[in-house]
Amino acid sequence: MKYAIIAAGEGSRLAREGVKQPKPLIELQGVPIIERLVRLFMRHGASSVSIIINEQQPQTRALLQSLQEELPINLVVKDTPSSMHSMHALMPHLQGDEKFCLTTVDTLFHEKEFARYIAAFEQSSSDGLMAVTDYIDDEKPLYVETDGELNITAFGDSAVEGSRYISGGIYGLTPKALDTLQKCMEQGIARMRNFQRMLIGDGLALQAYPFTKIIDIDHAEDIGKAEEFLNEEK
Repeated sequence: MKYAIIAAGEGSRLAREGVKQPKPLIELQGVPIIERLVRLFMRHGASSVSIIINEQQPQTRALLQSLQEELPINLVVKDTPSSMHSMHALMPHLQGDEKFCLTTVDTLFHEKEFARYIAAFEQSSSDGLMAVTDYIDDEKPLYVETDGELNITAFGDSAVEGSRYISGGIYGLTPKALDTLQKCMEQGIARMRNFQRMLIGDGLALQAYPFTKIIDIDHAEDIGKAEEFLNEEK
């Protein structure tokens, strides 16, 4: 299986709050979060890990180039206006016959739960298995509407009946989804949530996979919370 990481954001909120290092280099349990993800993905069957960073991250680029000496990393350095555009920049590395799992660099989860998710995705016959959680600690959550069998019927900006979960930012997809991604680019559509809506509109069969808890790092105070969260698994 292929894996991909979007790490092209500016991290401006963290910088304003006094965090000096780029977000991908924030250390949790003594390891930069981007290296933690890469090595975690390798433990779960990665044939390659494709990563996009922006052009203002020389330190992150240096770390990833050093990791390329031992690991199958495809590195893209490019400024993009949205996460969906970042995914499109990674698309040449995601094409082919393999399924792929894509996430943002600051998405944090327990590895044992992720292992069960990947095993389910490998066995799934759906076009996508999307990680969801009912733990809501997000400024702008994307609500996921499902039926009784966890088939995804819609994505919403606000909660409605049938939207117990929010998106966890972990996307397990088949190459079929890349056709929809290209269509979004051609139609001038932006943002990952609109890409996900287009997947439903194009008739792709998406299922939700519940995680107990998924968190991300948006503010300086989130770093301590993230450390505590990862330590819980120990």
